[in-house]
Amino acid sequence: MERLEFIAGATQDETSKYSERMVQDRSLRGVLYLPTRPDPADHVPAELLTIIDFIRWGASRFNQAGLTFGHGNDSAIDEATQLVLHALHLPPDTPPVYGQARLSTEERGDVLALFRRRIDERRPVAYLTGEGWFAGLSFSVDERVLVPRSPIAELILAGFEPWLGGREIQRVLDLCTGSGCIGIAIAVHHPYWQVDLADINDAALDLARHNASEHNVADRVQVRKSDLFGELAGESYDLIVSNPPYVPADEVAALPPEYQFEPALGLESGVDGLDLPLRILAAAPEHLREHGLLICEVGDSEAALSTLLPQVPFAWVEFKVGQMGVFVLERRDLLAHRDVVLGALAARGLTP
Repeated sequence: MERLEFIAGATQDETSKYSERMVQDRSLRGVLYLPTRPDPADHVPAELLTIIDFIRWGASRFNQAGLTFGHGNDSAIDEATQLVLHALHLPPDTPPVYGQARLSTEERGDVLALFRRRIDERRPVAYLTGEGWFAGLSFSVDERVLVPRSPIAELILAGFEPWLGGREIQRVLDLCTGSGCIGIAIAVHHPYWQVDLADINDAALDLARHNASEHNVADRVQVRKSDLFGELAGESYDLIVSNPPYVPADEVAALPPEYQFEPALGLESGVDGLDLPLRILAAAPEHLREHGLLICEVGDSEAALSTLLPQVPFAWVEFKVGQMGVFVLERRDLLAHRDVVLGALAARGLTP
């Protein structure tokens, strides 16, 4: 989520990891769009007048309250900016001169109401506004799905190079799709690719369908209910991309309050976070074409996976900010080490 240029005069690349931007289309945002306003005269300091005033004040209050920033925003300034512009119905590319624009009494109340909910409820900004940004695109988001924030966005924007090595791509699978942000972003940025979105959660799939329609890619995106590869028998792909659950069960309960609003189904993956990634590793080669590629995010479980399977030649992606727990594997390597993966699964009483 990039901060506005008028805040610090910074460029897009300097202010955002993944060039995420705030939404311009405010439709279909549901009941969380604008909460009931408290009386602004009682709650907003009289000295606050302009957009910049409210962004600075909100950021200070967020830091004072000890909020956690990990849902697409990196700082209190980013979150305050997003909420202020959302309340004012302003786009993310609002010219810098508007930073000195004054808010009306009603607008002051709208902004304060969102600030109060963020502090009092600890609800992530994306759930307050009903929108999340991924790979430069806006997605409808609510508590049926995780807030989009995967570093895979950087790979999508780079055309998955150098990992694809120029190979031809026709079919792609986004496994554990959630909101559909990964697969839909792939379809938008790569208009000649056919994309399947697969998830076990009906509620998430409903939202993914909506997002596909909003981005006008429903003709190239197929939404499918499946427990990993369970209902995808006979399907094969040139590229499988997955951001599966990978957080150890005990760590899910210990996460900051903001994360408790997200569906546990999208986070938890056994004692060490590897139950689902291992199942994906075991079954993926059956669904990859001869020169197919698997790209999978395991986040902080990277070390545990490398330790468990030292024989497997994981290629860990180096992003602009460093490694972020995303690996790449060729189909031939998955096949060569499948027995080791199956053995690890069997040791924990699991099958692909």
